[in-house]
Amino acid sequence: MIQNLHEIVTLVESGWKNKQIVVIGDIMLDRYTWGDVERISPEAPVPVVCVVHQNDQPGGSGNVAMNIASLGGKAILIGFCGEDPEGYSLEHLLRNSDVEGRLVKIDGHPTTTKLRIFGGKQQMLRLDREKVDGYSEAAFLALKQQIDIVLPAADALVLSDYGKGVLTEEICQYAITRGRELRIPILVDPKQRNFTRYRGATTICPNLGELSAATGVSAKDLDELLAAGQKMVAELELDCLTPTMSDKGIALLRQSTRVVAPAVARQVFDVSGAGDTVIATLALALAGGLQMEAAIQLANIAAGIAVSKVGTVPVSRDELLISMMPELGIQTAEKLVTIEGLRARAHAWRHAGQQITFTNGCFDLLHIGHITLLESARREADRLVVGINSDRSVRGLKGSARPIVGERERAQILASLSAVDAVIIFDEPTPLAVIEALRPEVIVKGGDYTEDTVVGAKEVRSWGGRVKIVPTVEGFSTTNIIAKAMEPGSKT
Repeated sequence: MIQNLHEIVTLVESGWKNKQIVVIGDIMLDRYTWGDVERISPEAPVPVVCVVHQNDQPGGSGNVAMNIASLGGKAILIGFCGEDPEGYSLEHLLRNSDVEGRLVKIDGHPTTTKLRIFGGKQQMLRLDREKVDGYSEAAFLALKQQIDIVLPAADALVLSDYGKGVLTEEICQYAITRGRELRIPILVDPKQRNFTRYRGATTICPNLGELSAATGVSAKDLDELLAAGQKMVAELELDCLTPTMSDKGIALLRQSTRVVAPAVARQVFDVSGAGDTVIATLALALAGGLQMEAAIQLANIAAGIAVSKVGTVPVSRDELLISMMPELGIQTAEKLVTIEGLRARAHAWRHAGQQITFTNGCFDLLHIGHITLLESARREADRLVVGINSDRSVRGLKGSARPIVGERERAQILASLSAVDAVIIFDEPTPLAVIEALRPEVIVKGGDYTEDTVVGAKEVRSWGGRVKIVPTVEGFSTTNIIAKAMEPGSKT
């Protein structure tokens, strides 16, 4: 069960409140060659990979920035790359993914590149091209200048250390000091055995192996290792430590408290890049105002998605929302959406290949006719969105004595039905604005309508959708129920 679900979903659906995250660290190019293996080479006892396709992705701190952008946040990436084709490819990939790359090009240094060769879904070989030292003072000065330019407008800072020479102790402390002055969250993905260079950060996010190397405590003794991590919080002047523990989840360590958010069960294809996904999600969550306890729950969900993919593929906001849909579907309050939330949810449903039905009405005094309509509508597609007239809109249509039941209560009653996936209240006389925002594949109305009288029929047909008229249940209407209740001698 996800705690703080409403707060989390609202933040994700809002696009993280347009928060901007600065990522500083080791940028690399992840290059993938995919193929089929059907024989062994006659030249040596090695498999022959028949290449099917190739692709490039930003890796290292680039993958952190890509995850931030894919999740719907704004990412600015600072680091070094070479004056080479790989460096230009990185810039192109970042630009096309809406990441603002502020890459300092270093002549004489190759862009760090990792070539992975896959036979089917199995990684068979990795070839690395890199040079991790020898950066000049001028290069680091240019890096500091970029930090000074972008950090004042940032909502969070991530230091993504892959041990390739960018995040020296001087650069780490320079960035952390600036971040503390600006009072923004500072998150670190470490690669050094000694964590002192990260002193003063909000949190450090090591895996168990990295925490073991930093503390000298075996990862096999989890309780002792986490206790050593708690001591490190005070020693390094951190707010907390958030180690990732693979299939055990994420721990939140403070000086005197320890919380573990269990991992989300998934079929694991590839753990590469999962740590990048975690720190990207944590940064967005903290920048958006979530407490760390809620942030690690969200990061666990994102990590579960990441490990179900092959390669360092960013997790999208749609995938994150879809992963939370089972809980959204059983919590009535989470089915009540704004127009912004409806757009985000509809986009996520379609990302999962699902179609949407829309119906609308006043739904004042819910009765069997309404239930029949809703159940019929739900059978027309994978998801059902219901629009209801606001109290003001109902009064304009039905008179000052209506509605009998207020808009919030009507919305909650509808949301409690298993057939209904989302409910939105509209204030206008018709739901046309909602229909245009939702763009449903199907509009369903009761049998007292014809296709020509259904609001939105023309629009839905214009994008390839259809209108479905379902028979009404004779004798049942809110007007009849009210009239019967007003008859002399009726029981109230």
